[in-house]
Parts: sequence; structure tokens; C-alpha cells
Amino acid sequence: MNDIEDAEGMADVQACLTRWQLTARGAPWRTGSSWLQAVRFNGEPAILKVARIEEEHRGGQLMVWWRAHGAVRVLAHDGDAILLEQADDRRSLADMARLGDDDAASRIICDVAARLHAPQSHPRPALLPLPAWFSSLHRVAGTQAGVLGDAASVAADLLASPQDITVLHGDLHHGNVLDAGERGWLAIDPKVLIGERGFDFANILCNPDHELATSPGRLERQVAVIAEAAALERGRLLAWVAAWSGLSAAWHLEDGTEPHTALAVAGLALDAMRAG
Repeated sequence: MNDIEDAEGMADVQACLTRWQLTARGAPWRTGSSWLQAVRFNGEPAILKVARIEEEHRGGQLMVWWRAHGAVRVLAHDGDAILLEQADDRRSLADMARLGDDDAASRIICDVAARLHAPQSHPRPALLPLPAWFSSLHRVAGTQAGVLGDAASVAADLLASPQDITVLHGDLHHGNVLDAGERGWLAIDPKVLIGERGFDFANILCNPDHELATSPGRLERQVAVIAEAAALERGRLLAWVAAWSGLSAAWHLEDGTEPHTALAVAGLALDAMRAG
């Protein structure tokens, strides 16, 4: 980021602090997609988020649309800026999974997904069709043999015959579901997609870390847990795990980062599919 962008981002944050009469808690920080600032709003902790990219802006619109049904509450919004309740985050689904409650963590994510997927009566924001989300996998698979090619083939079959179309979170995993105390577990950071419901459960199998995701028997166990909790057909869920993991690996390869976990989980899912 250059100095001009830094100055513009800081000015946007300051404008929101003034507009909504927020009290800053510490200094703002930036990610690849947003400026963030911990604040107090009417005395309560909250998070100010100012989108830097269109995808993040659309994610904010979806958070508003959910009206806190399965997602953290939106306290205020205007343009690229959104003010969110701060989840207490006293409990961590990643820690829960690592410390022996993997089944419980998966079931919690499934419960959150059910609330996010529930129909809403008000008009929804613009959403990206799921096939467009898979463009990287098909592009990279054209130059890669083996697991990525197989994952791309599975993805093409799934996308050609979608079932249970709904609004999707798009990146539902242990780190994007937070403990909100009395309000339960709630989602953050959606990707604004529309497509088959089963897609939203696949990323659970790539998380919370490489060691757990690739541990012997873990994939088979969690596929069974998720299929039961979310009322999904096991074979189709496995197919979505293979497709999603392949897509994640493709993104890593395009970004020049390590695809090891995603490729390993894709291979495990493909093997499970072949075994029947």
C-alpha cells in the first residue's frame, strides 16, 4: 500500500469515528481487503470495518441483509463502512477441535450455516454465482495433472447439476464463526455467493490446521458428523470437499503460497469417493 492509500484509509476511518460518535480503542490496522478499528459504540465494544475492495464491500451488504440471523449484528453501515458488534470470542472453535471436541465444533458450524441459509423475505444484495467462483480451479487444472484435474472434474459435475440453491457464506470455517456469548456462535466475513447449500460445509474439512485436517480417519469422521448435522448426502458432501479443496489449492498456486493442506484434503476426499 502506498502513502496516498494509507492517508485515504486513515481519513475514512476518522470520518466514521466522527459520524457515528465512536471512541477508538487503539490504532487502526489494515488487511488485504479492509481497514479495521476497535471502537466503543454507546459504551459497548465494536469493530469498525472499511472495505478496500469490492468483494469486501459486497460482504458488508450481505451482513446487513442477514439481520443478525447467524451472523454478528450490524450496528451501523454507510457505503464501504460497516460497524459490527464485537463477539466476545472467549471460546474458539479451532481450539475446541484441537482439544478433542472436533465433532462439537463441526456441529456448531453446521448450526450457524442453517441460520445463514434460512430464507429471508426482503430483497437480497447482488450475489456471485458459484460457478464463477471456480474459475481459478479450472484455469490452473488445465496446466496441472493429478489431484487438481480430478477435483476440477468433480467440481464441473457438481456445478452442472446444482441442488438446494441458497445464499452462501462462501468461507465458513472455524476462524469465521465466533463466540458471541448469550447470542451464541455467529459468522463473520462472508464472500457473497449463491449456489448449492452443500458447498458451505466443505471448508470445515480443511480446517483448523494441517495436522488435524490430515490426521488419519478425521475426514471420514467429520464427513459423517456434518452429513448428519446438516442433512446432506455423504457422497455429495465428499464431492464438495474435493472441489473446494482443489479450488483452495488453485488459489494458493496462483498466489505463490503453499497448497499442501488443500491438496492433501482434496486427495483424501477423492480417495474416499473412489472407495464408495
